[in-house]
Amino acid sequence: MAKSGTMRHPKALYYLFFVELWERFSYYGMRAILVLFLVNRLFQDLAREEADGVAYGIYAAFGALVYATPVVGGALADKILGYRRAIIAGSLLMALGLFLMAAEQQIVFFGGLGFLVVGNGLFKPNISSMVGGLYEPGDPRRDSGFTIFYMGINLGALISPLACAGVAGLLGFAYGFGLAGFGMLLGLGIFLFGIHKGVFKDNGLPPIKEVKEHGPSAAELVQRNKLHTWAALAGAIAVVPAMSLLIYHSELAAWLLVAITVTVVLVVLVQFITLSGPERKKICAIFVLALPTVMFWAFFEQGGSSLTLFAERNVNLFVINAGQTNAINPLFIIALAIPFSAFWTWLSGLGLNPSTPMKFALGIAQLGFGFLLFAVGARFAGDAALVPMVFLVLGYFLLTTGELFISPIGLSMVTRLSPKKLVAFMMGVWFLAMAFAHQVAGVIARLTTSSSSGGDGLLDKFSRLVSGLDPVAAAEQGGAHLTLISYTTVFSSVALVAFGLAVVVAICSPLIRWLMHGEH
Repeated sequence: MAKSGTMRHPKALYYLFFVELWERFSYYGMRAILVLFLVNRLFQDLAREEADGVAYGIYAAFGALVYATPVVGGALADKILGYRRAIIAGSLLMALGLFLMAAEQQIVFFGGLGFLVVGNGLFKPNISSMVGGLYEPGDPRRDSGFTIFYMGINLGALISPLACAGVAGLLGFAYGFGLAGFGMLLGLGIFLFGIHKGVFKDNGLPPIKEVKEHGPSAAELVQRNKLHTWAALAGAIAVVPAMSLLIYHSELAAWLLVAITVTVVLVVLVQFITLSGPERKKICAIFVLALPTVMFWAFFEQGGSSLTLFAERNVNLFVINAGQTNAINPLFIIALAIPFSAFWTWLSGLGLNPSTPMKFALGIAQLGFGFLLFAVGARFAGDAALVPMVFLVLGYFLLTTGELFISPIGLSMVTRLSPKKLVAFMMGVWFLAMAFAHQVAGVIARLTTSSSSGGDGLLDKFSRLVSGLDPVAAAEQGGAHLTLISYTTVFSSVALVAFGLAVVVAICSPLIRWLMHGEH
């Protein structure tokens, strides 16, 4: 663990930076072409509206499970595997899943998605927990370190859509999925090299209980841990078919989320007995901030679904294709992550750094303005109903600044507020909020498959005011004009809801800070 007296970050941070970079390369490369593959290849025989709806459902179920399983993976790492073994196993399972998806056969494809879900559950919470383990409590570099780590995430997310979607466009979807799989193997190689070099020291080792006078010996405890590790890994692989079926029957994924949430609440209630008063309040603060986080990510995750198809059908693209528009957000992250990191440190020195709840409120508001720009762009669409690309780029810019106010700050907050013995578990709980966000995102995305009725409700009036579109004229022209009004109606509604949510979080900020018990 690094000492807080130096401003240099631990060497291990940069190894984890590159491991996460290539893991995100694999994930976002797959994500950039997933909906396009489903609509244009796997379900190409269906009508457009039906194919879109099925694709959005699968994308939502997959995304929900990707973020639901880390709560289990975090608990397994805390109790049995340790962070390192969980990361190694997760990397191997995800690589296998991506190579299976490259087969482009429906049964094998959904099996690959199942391996991705389980592998991600083992990987995702534990690498973030390893980053948190590099800093002592109260270390002022923690937020800065997570922001640097977050830049690694987005460097991978920048390269992957350009590479994987580009390869998919030139050679076929199979090559795009295969390239993502090789990226995952590269990340695993870097992690194993870091272990070999000893840069992680004792961070992430399997938990070994204290040897008692009349209890099992240290050797017996190590052997028992190995057996538990193999049993946990076998169990993880055994649930892959169930994950695949839940993705295929996407409507069932919500029920699994409910079951996991009930289990999580019960576990937290049991843990409350052993926690101190301040620790309980901090756990409550995490749960309270998880609620607006659900809505933020539900809106933000339109990037992988409805915004990608919006770009393909209603944006005047140049230089890049629709799948490659997924690189716009990480490009801005890379440009802004270090300045934001320095900005928070500078504000802290002046005593002006906004509290975590206020950062959340400001982030949600910026996302609202981003979606407002997507809808405003319709006013400048030509006869082909194509929005100038500048509105897509500027909208993504505001989504990105909103993300930087929430995502790295949220990860840092969880490691800061969670009791040490529950860090990985609570990181999984945080990702569970994102799982619900994907389910909500699927519902929002499906709204874009329906034509606007031109109603007189508040959202309908606001949409017409923002976009300047006439539903009757769009229905007469049909084609791209009809899809444009569907997208802008949803995007303007998202903007209005985001503004209202930002106000609510800002008003509740003092209460949330009280729950955080002195943490900023």
